[in-house]
Amino acid sequence: MSRPKNDTFLRALLKEPTEYTPLWLMRQAGRYLPEYCETRKRAGDFLKLCQSPALACEVTLQPLARYDLDAAILFSDILTVPDAMGLGLYFAEGEGPRFERPLREEWAINNLSAPDPYEHLGYVMDAVGEIRRALDNAVPLIGFSGSPYTLACYMVEGRGSSDFRHIKSMLYQRPDLLHRILAVTADAVTHYLNAQIDSGAQAVMLFDTWGGSLSHAAYREFSLAYMQRIVAGLHKEKDGQRIPCIVFTKNGGLWLEDIAAIGCDALGLDWTVDIGEARRRVGDKVALQGNLDPNVLFAAPEIVAAEAKKVLDSFGPGNTGHVFNLGHGISQFTPPESVTALVETVHAHSRSWRRQ
Repeated sequence: MSRPKNDTFLRALLKEPTEYTPLWLMRQAGRYLPEYCETRKRAGDFLKLCQSPALACEVTLQPLARYDLDAAILFSDILTVPDAMGLGLYFAEGEGPRFERPLREEWAINNLSAPDPYEHLGYVMDAVGEIRRALDNAVPLIGFSGSPYTLACYMVEGRGSSDFRHIKSMLYQRPDLLHRILAVTADAVTHYLNAQIDSGAQAVMLFDTWGGSLSHAAYREFSLAYMQRIVAGLHKEKDGQRIPCIVFTKNGGLWLEDIAAIGCDALGLDWTVDIGEARRRVGDKVALQGNLDPNVLFAAPEIVAAEAKKVLDSFGPGNTGHVFNLGHGISQFTPPESVTALVETVHAHSRSWRRQ
């Protein structure tokens, strides 16, 4: 299997020379696009959209039809894994995801087991295969999962949380129970990502959305250690091609050196970190991905362009090791034309360096 026709994203992750800085956006297929909203309406609800390989393929490709992006990312949700573990995922209108059976009882935690990704998450693998066929090797496809700690936050709280009261109570009162959840979930995520790779994903990403809510010591013990376990267990090659791995902890600026040391190929940065300083801190150990504040996209196109150039200039001239992205997922309220300005600026400004 050869690399995609546009393999700039993969080369950047592997710190190989590129003609320009590649770009993709977290949550690039989403509610800011009117065509996505139409497809979601046709699906009936968000979960049905995720569980239909044909519709998941359709929305994955929508942003690539509009914008000159350098990678596609599988359309799915991080909570498909705990749903496959039997927690009963559902989406309450206007209130986000909920679980019918959150993990609060010791017996339930002891009974937890990692699902077979082909048996319980076969619709995701079918979507990966369908998307790869539809892309026809034009750009790479990114697979992903939530990190064990982030998934555990939802699994224990039963929903999104502002104070993480239940999981942090468990962390301090019964760390053995939380470690049990995290160990099983780490196995589940490893199997899930490897199944995505075997089905056609050409790079994978771990989203550690809530790791940054932990104390310094707790982050290393309850989040980073389990991500390191996953990275060590991932397939590194498929059909003779390297499969890069990106790790992203939101609010993880304190731990960049630690994350860079776990064996991943690239480190995702949120917008609170100066990317030039991050580059100095991690050296050439990993590539960097990021890190424009998503809310910049609410500004006029010329402001979007100016702020994008600031990120590129901070990373510094050079032709290796940077994938441009937002510092978190794109907002549903983003004007689509702002993304046009962003993509055009990143490609043009970074190409101008290469010609110097």
